[in-house]
Amino acid sequence: MPEHRHEDRVAQASQSPAAVTRLAASWRRSMVKHGLDPAGAPRVRQLSMRELVEKREALDGFINVARPQLDHLFQLVCPTGCSVLLTDATGIVLEQRMTEADAATFRGWGLWSGADWSEAAEGTNGIGTCLAEGRQVTIHRDEHFYARNTGLSCMDAPIWGPDGRLIAALDVSTARLDHTERWNALIAAQVAQSARQIEAAFFRASFPGARIVTAEVTGSEDAMLLIAVDKDDLAIGANRAARRAFGIEKEGQLRPRPASDLFGREDEVTGFEKAERAAVIRALARAEGNVSAAARALGVGRATLYRRMSRLGISQNPGRLSQV
Repeated sequence: MPEHRHEDRVAQASQSPAAVTRLAASWRRSMVKHGLDPAGAPRVRQLSMRELVEKREALDGFINVARPQLDHLFQLVCPTGCSVLLTDATGIVLEQRMTEADAATFRGWGLWSGADWSEAAEGTNGIGTCLAEGRQVTIHRDEHFYARNTGLSCMDAPIWGPDGRLIAALDVSTARLDHTERWNALIAAQVAQSARQIEAAFFRASFPGARIVTAEVTGSEDAMLLIAVDKDDLAIGANRAARRAFGIEKEGQLRPRPASDLFGREDEVTGFEKAERAAVIRALARAEGNVSAAARALGVGRATLYRRMSRLGISQNPGRLSQV
C-alpha cells in the first residue's frame, strides 16, 4: 500500500473520538494524545548505554528469570527470521534475541536493545500498544501507525509482576513478506504461552519457601491463578489472575490473610481446591506415579508435593506411586 494511502487511512480513522475498533482507538491516541504524524519518519529513540544499564539493573532479578524462556522462544521462531525482544513497562528494549544474519535488518528497523517502542514514541506498534492496553496484541504491517513501520509484523503479550502491576512486554517481530496473518497467529499463541511461563517463574522466585497454590482458568488470557502461602498458612502473594478471581487488592503488596479465607473452610471443597487437586492428579498420571517427576513438572519440591497430596486428600499410593 502506498505510504500516502496509509497516512490518509490512519488520519481518517483517527478523526472520530468514538473510534469503533481498538486499532482505530490506538491510532487516535497516537495522533491526538501523543501528537504524532503517521507520515513522520523520526529516528527511533535510543537510550545511552549508561541509561540502558540502569534500566536492566532495576529489573535484574526478573531478567535472569526470563532469560531461559527467551532462549527457548527464540529457538522456536528464529528459523522463520524473527527476533525476540523483552521490554520494561515503559517500552524500552532490555533483551534481544536474533540471528547474526538478521541483526543488521532488525537494527535498521530500530528493534534493538535500548530502543524506545512505547506508543508515545512510535505510535501504534506491537510493544507500545500491548503495554498501553495491557493485553495481547498483534500489529500486522499496515496496522502500524507510522508508514515507515508497515513492513513489520509484531506479536506481543504483557507480563504482569507478582504485585499485579505490568512489568514487561514480550515481543516477536518479523519483516518477512511471506509471514501471513495466519502464520502470525501461531507465533502469537507461542508468545502468550512464553509470557505466562515467565510470569509464573518470576512469581515463584519472588516467594522463596512459600507453597504455591495453582489453578488453571479455561478460556482466559490469564490462564493460571497463583497464590503464595507461607508456613503459617497465610496467603502472602497472588498474581493478577488470582487477584481478579478473588476480588482482592488489585495492585501492590498483598495483605497477609489466612489461606482458608480465600479457599473456604476446611470442611468445604472450593473450585480452586478442586482445580489444584485435578492438576496434581494429572501430573502424577503423566509421570506414571513417579512423585519426583510429577513434582518437577509442577515446579515444586517432592516434600512440598507430598504435603499438597496430604492436604488435598490424595492417597500416597493411588495405584503405584514411586518415591524415586
